Amino acid sequence: MKLETTAIKRILDANLDRAREGLRIIEEWCRFGLDNPDLAQECKEMRHQLASWHSIDLKRHRDTAGDIGRDLSHPREEIRETVEGLLQANLARVQEAFRVLEEYGKLYDLELGIACKQLRYRVYQLESKLLISPPLEKLQASPLYLVTSPAENLLEIVELALKGGLKLVQYRHKTAADTIRLEEAAKLCELCHRYDALFIMNDRVDIAQAIHADGVHLGQQDVPISLARQFLGPTAIIGRSTTNPQEMAKAIQEKADYVGVGPVYATPTKAGKTPAGLEYVRYARENCPLPWFAIGGIDSSNIKEVLEAGAQQVAVVRAIMEAQHPDVVTQQLLDQLK
Repeated sequence: MKLETTAIKRILDANLDRAREGLRIIEEWCRFGLDNPDLAQECKEMRHQLASWHSIDLKRHRDTAGDIGRDLSHPREEIRETVEGLLQANLARVQEAFRVLEEYGKLYDLELGIACKQLRYRVYQLESKLLISPPLEKLQASPLYLVTSPAENLLEIVELALKGGLKLVQYRHKTAADTIRLEEAAKLCELCHRYDALFIMNDRVDIAQAIHADGVHLGQQDVPISLARQFLGPTAIIGRSTTNPQEMAKAIQEKADYVGVGPVYATPTKAGKTPAGLEYVRYARENCPLPWFAIGGIDSSNIKEVLEAGAQQVAVVRAIMEAQHPDVVTQQLLDQLK
């Protein structure tokens, strides 16, 4: 038991050091490279919070000379080609250290585990602020997200919504032949870009890549986010549908750019799927560090209660796709979201 306790304390000491060092490296860039006092202060506050947990008791169990990992390395750790690469490496280092502290902290001091979980989410937010891409910045500023459904006058509906102020569109057609999906997606992508709006492809990474979409939205059964990132590049937007806290946690861990939260209400778009309800919206409000969109059966009649539950961004399908005047409905929804 004593040996086990010693090992846990050594793990905590090593990862407290790792997290504090990584945060200091990031803080220096925020301070001297970006001249950003807010981000520098954020790093400093997290370092000081960690220092309060880094007790003499933990440091006494340090055994640098006897640490078998002291000489372990990887060729990529020896090279830093850009500041962005340096920041990415150290953000990952801090996130990994916080995860270790969160888990082993539960065995040492439950409050430490809780604190490091909260700090880990703060680092995810810091990462977004430091490495945010222009498309992602536009997504974060878009309160309304249209997910299309099959329609004969698809382009006409979407263009009316764009004229109504819409800035974010996802093309979704589960049953069409690939040739049709490719043709419709290409036309919608060109249309959205003409109105300075983002275009996201549902499910199909290959089509998203072929038509130069701004990103792809993935379901729970679709390809891993890391694989989509390899095909679409670092600035592409990659979203993931989630229906419960476990799926949300996995999407965050896999570094999705945003998540869908729902279905909030029963909807034919997700036939047979039990609604996640407003409780999941409230959970997202308290726990999701990523941009997130409440989705599922939302329209002008119930959007108020969705916003009261904590949503700031919502995705709709039928509310616009089946509207008699899509431009007017878009304007009304945007007004409600303000």
